[in-house]
Amino acid sequence: MTQKKTNFNLILLFGLTSIALWINSCTSNKNDTSNEETNTAQKLVLQPTQHFNADSSYAFIEKQISFGYRIPGTTEHKKCSEWLVKKLGSYVDSAHIQVGSATTFDGKKIPVYNIIGSIHPQAKKRMLLTAHWDSRPFADQDTDDQTKPIQGANDGASGVAVLLELARNSKIQKIPNDVGIDFIFFDAEDWGNSDHENSFCLGSQYWGKNLHTPGYNARFGILLDMVGGKNAEFLWESNSNEWGNTILQHVWTVGQELGYGNYFKTVNTHPVIDDHVYVYQATKIPMIDIIHYTSEGGFTPEWHTHQDNLSNIDKNTLKAVGHTLENVIAQPPASFHY
Repeated sequence: MTQKKTNFNLILLFGLTSIALWINSCTSNKNDTSNEETNTAQKLVLQPTQHFNADSSYAFIEKQISFGYRIPGTTEHKKCSEWLVKKLGSYVDSAHIQVGSATTFDGKKIPVYNIIGSIHPQAKKRMLLTAHWDSRPFADQDTDDQTKPIQGANDGASGVAVLLELARNSKIQKIPNDVGIDFIFFDAEDWGNSDHENSFCLGSQYWGKNLHTPGYNARFGILLDMVGGKNAEFLWESNSNEWGNTILQHVWTVGQELGYGNYFKTVNTHPVIDDHVYVYQATKIPMIDIIHYTSEGGFTPEWHTHQDNLSNIDKNTLKAVGHTLENVIAQPPASFHY
């Protein structure tokens, strides 16, 4: 900001100068008060709601992990999918599993179970909330047991847990009948290799080619990925900023107004290839990714290691994300209404 300086005429009488300074001081104080009132009037969340329960969300992570490794094609994966669709279905108006298949970068044919639930399926104004629910089959970023699978408590289970808790509270929030919400838990996100293009996010890629509703669209979409870790920071991921800048601004402002500015930081960071990329490519829905990714362009130390377990989950982080999204649902971006 350029600050302008004013030179006073030195021949002004001292008395006149004092009067002028006194008037200026009064005017400045008045303007400060006016600005405070304006800022208050411009707040997005005037009457915040508080239904999100971090203990409940944490319990949803525990439950997912209790089935074992959520690797596509395994018995544990199948059992967890059955629990997820039943649990989600108990909170929303309709839920089902979209069954498909995909081929991994290492040549394995795997089943794909995208879990989809909807509130007010007939409503035209829709918002899309997504996460991935599978876990990684190998710990390639670890120093030990790199070929063994990981629990994926944060990388996968945390996003699903937050969305399940939001779905559980949807009846309490009394979503208006003309507002629809779609929850999608994408499968097979984490069976990929960075040396192979499009090898991650197989579930969202399948969904993009086989929309669960022909011509599906939503006013905006939010992806959650790694939203339960300790000391998490959520920055403006580059793809999200390009496709959904107004959504980013809205969500981050809501989070900051609720007191979660230490989590939601208005700082730009590098692009991430995640499920939101394939949703956007298929539908052009303005999607953003709430993901723990540093400004230097890296993930947390436990990413893709055996340390991605319950010991690294922080209920305070779950609350920051869940409480923020609860109020985004209650007060969506202005563009949602048009």
